[in-house]
Amino acid sequence: MPDRVFFKRLLAGIVLPALLLGCSPANHAQSASPTPPAQTAVPGVQLPDFTTLVKREGPAVVNISTTQTLRSRGFPFAMPPDMSPDDPFYEFFRRFMPPPGSPQTYQSQSLGSGFIISEDGYILTNAHVIDGADEVTVKLTDKRTFKAKVIGSDKRTDVALIKISASGLPKVDIGNPASLQPGEWVVAIGSPFGFDSSVTAGIVSALGRSLPDENYVPFIQTDVAINPGNSGGPLFNMKGTVVGINSQIYSRTGGYMGLSFAIPIDVAMDVVNQLKAHGKVSRGRLGIGIQDVSQDLADSFGLAKASGALVASVDKGGPADKGGMEVGDVILKYDGKNVESSTELPRLVAATKPGTTVTVQVWRKGKTRNLSMTVGEMPTERMASPDNGGGNQLGLVLRDLSAEQRKQLGVKEGVLVADAQGAAARAGIVQGDVILALNNAPVTGAAQFEKLLQGYGKGQTVALLVKRHGNALYVPLKIE
Repeated sequence: MPDRVFFKRLLAGIVLPALLLGCSPANHAQSASPTPPAQTAVPGVQLPDFTTLVKREGPAVVNISTTQTLRSRGFPFAMPPDMSPDDPFYEFFRRFMPPPGSPQTYQSQSLGSGFIISEDGYILTNAHVIDGADEVTVKLTDKRTFKAKVIGSDKRTDVALIKISASGLPKVDIGNPASLQPGEWVVAIGSPFGFDSSVTAGIVSALGRSLPDENYVPFIQTDVAINPGNSGGPLFNMKGTVVGINSQIYSRTGGYMGLSFAIPIDVAMDVVNQLKAHGKVSRGRLGIGIQDVSQDLADSFGLAKASGALVASVDKGGPADKGGMEVGDVILKYDGKNVESSTELPRLVAATKPGTTVTVQVWRKGKTRNLSMTVGEMPTERMASPDNGGGNQLGLVLRDLSAEQRKQLGVKEGVLVADAQGAAARAGIVQGDVILALNNAPVTGAAQFEKLLQGYGKGQTVALLVKRHGNALYVPLKIE
């Protein structure tokens, strides 16, 4: 009986295509006619073949794995403070459970994708793939592995540039995202869930998408299947050129649901060029808060249509304030470019070189006005270090102590640990520690600490005097 059920289902799968082709079972029996009718291809139905593209471009796509040393604040199952030595579980807790609050060290590993953009080993990926990593490993399709150096990353666009020491590598060709159209076929290659060189395909669903808290990237939306591990991989057009970096998905389950988003490659390459030239990404700033113009707001302001960016706040002393901008202005044009919605303005301003003088057209009290203002510079984020992925050669990111902090901590001098990675994290340094001395030389600030550190070379061990929770202790660190 089970065999019959399976056979019926299989048969249905064979007959159904015949019915879809317009053949009844009776007509199908007469198919022995010597002159079968010619079949005409239906325009737009034939699916593309991606095999040539994958064979040619696949070798330039890499697998990226990262390792990060993390420290927990304390073990949750420490010995109860009032446990008696006569308790049958006393010896178990004493031998196998650490003291209450003692930090625990463990390794965190993650996987992602990337692609080679130059024969000498420069690789593009997502910033979130390598964020906080102590070690970045790149595996090529020929099974070779390399330790990668982080050149820099930009969290605002989620773009990172890394490099491996190799030459003569296969590389991708950079395409033009501006030529993309909704409905066009695109292909992704990456390592979803660690499955190397997986190929998925789909179409461009929309262009210039804005996502919450993502003001600087006009995302390419596709229906290409993207899953964890695809992050940082390339999005190809049918010409075999890269048009985007796969970055995000919209999901209610954590897995693919048909909505994928890629960073346009021209945005990414602008970041790459700035990281190579300056080690950081510079963006313009006006110093204003903006919101969308609804139809009701447009009617109240006397605007012909609901467009532009409504100024909700102006930073005192900022570029916009100095240029005469006021709360309630509606920005219609920026440097000659129309501003249709508030999501467009941050990208236009960010792309402007700081120090540039621009003309901003605003709608104020029923009239248009042209304001001239000099664009300021947006504060830059801490960039990843080329040596260890964060901080100095010890993996420390340090901040000077304010007078109030010194008073609260009960110290006259020292420097605050804002972040600890690499060698520092492995040695037990944690965020919030205060470093008082380096090899018994008093530390007065972050810059002075770096000068002291320059007197020691790779492989040497230094002793840091650290204050933590009111107690002082020496922590030895080996310079890597």
